[in-house]
Amino acid sequence: QVQLVESGGGSVQPGGSLRLSCAASVRIFSLYNMGWYRQAPGKERELVAYITHGGYTYYSDSVKGRFTISRDGAKNTMSLQMNSLKPEDTAVYYCNTDLPARFNWGQGTQVTVSS
Repeated sequence: QVQLVESGGGSVQPGGSLRLSCAASVRIFSLYNMGWYRQAPGKERELVAYITHGGYTYYSDSVKGRFTISRDGAKNTMSLQMNSLKPEDTAVYYCNTDLPARFNWGQGTQVTVSS
């Protein structure tokens, strides 16, 4: 069973930046279209970005222009660079394949944006 581990979250002020990382127990990042999801309190989990085999990237309107998804097949990792963070970006962030999510969810990493 594939295990996904997210890291890099934290507390920042509005306008700040964070870089999230996703690691997997087996090599998956060059095999699947991979995505970043988030779940805010009281809301459903949503897909905010994904990257395909060929490097095509998708971003939800809420993060477009501020977040950048990337992957490193050799290191078997994926990242999400988040700039110009807003309070509404506060959520637990998860990685998985793009929809439908194929693997069990990891524990996620908390991102809190507050002044």
